[in-house]
Amino acid sequence: MNWYVVARMLGMLGLLVGASMSFSLPWAFPIVGKVDTFESRGFWGIVASIACSLAVGGTLYLYGRIDKHASILRKEALATVGLGWILAGVLGALPFLLSGCQIAPASKMTIIDAIFESISGFTTTGASVFRELEDPNLLPRCVMFWRCFTHWLGGMGIIVLFVAILGQLGAGGKAMLKREVPGPITESVRPRVQESAMVMWAIYVALTGIETILLLFSKVPLYDALCHSFGTLATGGFSTHNASAGHYGGGIVEWIIVIFMILAGVNFSLYFLVFRQQRDETRWYQRISLLTSDAEFRAYLSIIGVVTILLMVTLTSNQVYGSLWTTFRHSLFATVTIITTTGFGSEDFSNWSEFAKGLLFLLMFMGGCAGSTGGGIKVIRWVLLAKIFFLEIEKSFRPNIVRPIRLGGTVIDERIRNDVVVYFCMMMALFLGSWLLLITIEPDTMWNNHPDHGAAEKLLDCGTAVAATLNNIGPGLGVVGPKENFSGFSQQGKVLLTLLMLLGRLELFAVLVLFSPQFWRKQ
Repeated sequence: MNWYVVARMLGMLGLLVGASMSFSLPWAFPIVGKVDTFESRGFWGIVASIACSLAVGGTLYLYGRIDKHASILRKEALATVGLGWILAGVLGALPFLLSGCQIAPASKMTIIDAIFESISGFTTTGASVFRELEDPNLLPRCVMFWRCFTHWLGGMGIIVLFVAILGQLGAGGKAMLKREVPGPITESVRPRVQESAMVMWAIYVALTGIETILLLFSKVPLYDALCHSFGTLATGGFSTHNASAGHYGGGIVEWIIVIFMILAGVNFSLYFLVFRQQRDETRWYQRISLLTSDAEFRAYLSIIGVVTILLMVTLTSNQVYGSLWTTFRHSLFATVTIITTTGFGSEDFSNWSEFAKGLLFLLMFMGGCAGSTGGGIKVIRWVLLAKIFFLEIEKSFRPNIVRPIRLGGTVIDERIRNDVVVYFCMMMALFLGSWLLLITIEPDTMWNNHPDHGAAEKLLDCGTAVAATLNNIGPGLGVVGPKENFSGFSQQGKVLLTLLMLLGRLELFAVLVLFSPQFWRKQ
């Protein structure tokens, strides 16, 4: 392990995070009227955070320049990704701490609260400790913008942005890009790593701009349009309103958010392929066929359709809503926001039937497509697991059969098959272990004192809290439902959930290797 290389990379990353904070500063100044005292405090809190970030980043960079000719290899790349997300989370927490934010009246944020909120933003989880978002005396407007902007930075990945801007990282850059565009079958969009990262970010920026414009035409203020576009394209879910997307009353705004959540859950490599075919003047139906011929894309849309129909049936049978259209709208929104791991809310699905809640709970483990901004296990792994499952059933009565697993005409390598099975086993083991640990360390007082949720629901609430953070979704059920927050958890519980966010975002290995002594040895 070459510490000079890692320090240099982390230093540049720290400088990038510090520079990104500057985009939040203009929002401290209202268009009309004077800047109030609390907003001014938020402004100077961000200025101080920028200074701290630049100081930390500059120090690490200068230290790493001692061996400036050393190249970044696989181990250094993994260390940079794992430590880089931790560093970004710590630096990103500074605006909350230095601005004097409060999670509730007379309840200031602790260091753990601030890191939880920051990591939740960068990992696009969307779990929050803030109980009141619309009180201007608790969360400054400029700091709230930073809170939403962390989603956008983490959506396509701060490391992908890092590679796109800096480039020339060789094999190490490819390893970093692979960890940021996760999935069992990860191929670069372009032959060169830097070009691949730049293409990904160009598509990401373009979709963000289109959604923002559409929201503006729908009479959403610029501030809200930007913040909700950040949360949508990053599949994050931080909102500027307590009611989340439900604040807009289910009109055209909600449909814009649904459409772009679906788009954000698609493999971004497919968008590039469609764009490239367009430049080659291929017919439009041939370009569309690139999407429809992709097995993961078809499975992704099929799951959305099936789950939406099942939710409509159960909601209609229980007469939850008065009209079929309203039932369809809420069913589709809940399905899309969970499968894409966005976490926006249009309705409190914690009040739905047990079957509906169970269906959404299972959907939390699905995730978007590989190469998308969505979290979760990913649709492609479920498709491969199903193929492996049926092949093993056939081998039980035809043991001598030799049949490769194919996906879209491509034979899946045995190593990838093993990786998929191992990943599923690790995720399930991590989920179950964390669930039991959270139940153990959390006191019953949070449930005993809650007006709507008793101690009997602690088991389910802790399970959904673990699933929601591990799969980077945000809201769960019960005390962490769409209308609730994570502020009631103990400090040690928040530490566990923060770690789960990182593990889920980096698909386990980039974080787990940090705990391996062999990883840090020079040879």
